Amino acid sequence: MAERPEDLNLPNAVITRIIKEALLDGVNISKEAQSVISCAASFFMLYARSCANNFEMKGKRKTLNDSDVLSTMEEMEFQRFVTPLKEALEAYRREQKGKKEASEQKKKDKDKKTDSGEQDKSRDEDNDEDEERLEEKEQNKEEEVDN
Repeated sequence: MAERPEDLNLPNAVITRIIKEALLDGVNISKEAQSVISCAASFFMLYARSCANNFEMKGKRKTLNDSDVLSTMEEMEFQRFVTPLKEALEAYRREQKGKKEASEQKKKDKDKKTDSGEQDKSRDEDNDEDEERLEEKEQNKEEEVDN
């Protein structure tokens, strides 16, 4: 686990980005306020994880899943966030499905290209063998004529 309490804090860059996105243009925030928000966010995440862990243990699992998090949000009385979280989860799943399908299509295209390359290679080998046979026949004919 963490050696120091600061190790449990969320990354400052992430906190700064979230704060800037949430504030109106032209509004500044002091370093102290940013630090307090960072601590509060870290405590919230730890508390949410602890509550979600209870759902995980009730399900006799060792892996936290999306339903645990959604149930935790309801238990913590953050019901108004459940719908946006579900929407974000669905958007994430669609994005991942699209990436997976694109990857599979790319792999299929690569396999087709490889297969056609192998077919071309085997055709070339067949053509080479045919040419060698023709040359042998011509040489045999020439030898017969010489004899």
